[in-house]
Amino acid sequence: MDNTLMLLGLAKRAGRLEAGEEPVGSAARAREARLIVVARDAAENTYRRVRHFADAGGTLWVSVPYTKAELGGAVGRTSCAMLAVTDAGLASALAEKLARTDPEKFSQTAALLRERSEKMEKRAAEQRAHDRNRRRGK
Repeated sequence: MDNTLMLLGLAKRAGRLEAGEEPVGSAARAREARLIVVARDAAENTYRRVRHFADAGGTLWVSVPYTKAELGGAVGRTSCAMLAVTDAGLASALAEKLARTDPEKFSQTAALLRERSEKMEKRAAEQRAHDRNRRRGK
């Protein structure tokens, strides 16, 4: 199995991946989705829905070079046309792996996700420092 597909399986086992139209739509509308992934053989109607979900949630989306069967197999299903990665670090790692396979198509998405992931990590570190200071009475 490809490393990219293994990363999707890892995200699923970690509970950081939504599979299918309804869960992806819910995650996107709740602004929890960090990256929406669409199979290359998905129907045009699926692409339209993904674009709508991405616009509604301010989420990036990519069409990957894998079929619905390959994506489904990676996440424990028979078939899956769309997935949403809800963890910024995993989404960034996924985009980096895709950018290594096709830099022209995925490098811009990888750069945007890397930037967003770094911002989220910085905010989390600041929050931890703030909480630590509050506990110490500073």
